[in-house]
Amino acid sequence: MMAGAAMHHGFTTGGPTLLPAERATVLFDGIFSSPRLQHPEGVAVGPDGWVWAGSENGQILRIAPDGSEIEEVASTGGFLLGLAFDGDRALFACDSRYSAVFRLDLADRSLARFTAPGIEVPNYAVVDRARGRLYVSDTRGPSDPGPSIWSYDLETGAGEVWHGGPFDFANGMALSPEGDALLLCETFARRITRIAFRADGSAGAATTYSDDLPGLPDGLAFDDAGALFVGCYEPSRVLRIPAGGGAAEIYIEDATAHVLAHPTNIAFDGAALYTANLGRWHVTKIDTDTSATPLWRRSADKTD
Repeated sequence: MMAGAAMHHGFTTGGPTLLPAERATVLFDGIFSSPRLQHPEGVAVGPDGWVWAGSENGQILRIAPDGSEIEEVASTGGFLLGLAFDGDRALFACDSRYSAVFRLDLADRSLARFTAPGIEVPNYAVVDRARGRLYVSDTRGPSDPGPSIWSYDLETGAGEVWHGGPFDFANGMALSPEGDALLLCETFARRITRIAFRADGSAGAATTYSDDLPGLPDGLAFDDAGALFVGCYEPSRVLRIPAGGGAAEIYIEDATAHVLAHPTNIAFDGAALYTANLGRWHVTKIDTDTSATPLWRRSADKTD
């Protein structure tokens, strides 16, 4: 199959999986759309019910839930990575070109730089409304580990290093269902690390949640039963880790890397699990056998 060809059908798997291959389909193919959906890494479900994604040229885009249309909301002009909604108030977008997190006000759609200089490669953002913080992974190379997770005040943007690591390519993150820990992908270690919160909100002990993963982990999402789903950049598959941690199982995969094409960030909306695909020009929808509350609603339900 030519690299530029649009894909709309199912895919094949390389071995036993928990979910049949046909449960994954292309929600929206943006290779020829206007605006184009170019190699998305970040994906999030918004309070409007649309699926939001970022492009390699800084566009913040939203896709109708039925895949019928796409709209450009704003643009940083950089290269977008992770996206995170703060309830129905704002969307945070990580930009690797400008080494910054931008904040999009959902009421008036104004876009402004949120973080001060310091973080080098903001990759993935997690909203912690209960503590009033935004956590952002700083993805350094193996030869330059540096600070790994930053913490910013949700209202002012004032920030500091929350955990200095070192971690092996700090990447996607997720709050634990209990809100007592932050889970982190260490991509090249093939490991998910759990970092407990101390009573004052500082970083506590870092322990292994799951390791020897059958893939390079990139994005994380919990379902409502406490299972952790992991988007793997390589091979093109999604893993599932049981509640509480342990060995990962291959949930669904694409041996041809066309419908799932190097999936990075993932996001639930009920039974639907959406994946961004850094290797192509589309967002994938997986019809799962589970369900999860969208992250924007979880943060909206928290009071200051």
